Amino acid sequence: MDQVLVPLMLTLKVAGLATAISLAIGVLAAYLLGRRPFFGRDVLDAAATLPMVLPPTVLGYYLLVVFGRNGFLGRFLENVFGLTLMFSWQGAVAASTVVAFPLVFTSARAAFESVDPDMEKAARTLGAGEITVFLRICLPLAWRGILAGAMLAFARGMGEFGATLMIAGNIPGKTQTLSLAVYAAVMAGQDDQATLLVIVVSVVSLCILAGSKTLLRQR
Repeated sequence: MDQVLVPLMLTLKVAGLATAISLAIGVLAAYLLGRRPFFGRDVLDAAATLPMVLPPTVLGYYLLVVFGRNGFLGRFLENVFGLTLMFSWQGAVAASTVVAFPLVFTSARAAFESVDPDMEKAARTLGAGEITVFLRICLPLAWRGILAGAMLAFARGMGEFGATLMIAGNIPGKTQTLSLAVYAAVMAGQDDQATLLVIVVSVVSLCILAGSKTLLRQR
């Protein structure tokens, strides 16, 4: 059971942190891009959704370039905070965040675009500032779509494989998530363990997808 529980707990931690980071950045980006027209918005929108279409190995290479020991962010994190993302569970969080971010962004943007602009104008007319409009008008009306995107991002973070393998490696008990554990079990010929891991991943992902569809339908 340890061979199942250890990667399961690591996967939940990685997917949870990646979802939280994607949620914080994605909601703000979705609001700014969805409600504020400006020059170059389409380019930024395409860049935000690019990880959805790029191969995982390409994303992994970008992460290596950026967060590797010779990357500008990698050197900064190591020199300032003493943190190395290579072959660590933090690197798995970075990889999962990159692949999960577009799901939060696209869902949150669609939710914000569905908010009636007249309600925002009325709030501003009554003296509400931009932060108040966001917190009191937009966010309460768009929360179902945002939550659905967060659930999809969590499920995507649980299933991330390629980018995680390139930046974090496949170290049992340290960076081996469920998807990596399935790969290792198959390569080792441990079919029973691979089957159990696949069932766990499938059940959790199915529950998350069903919940997100329910939220979107209710919205």
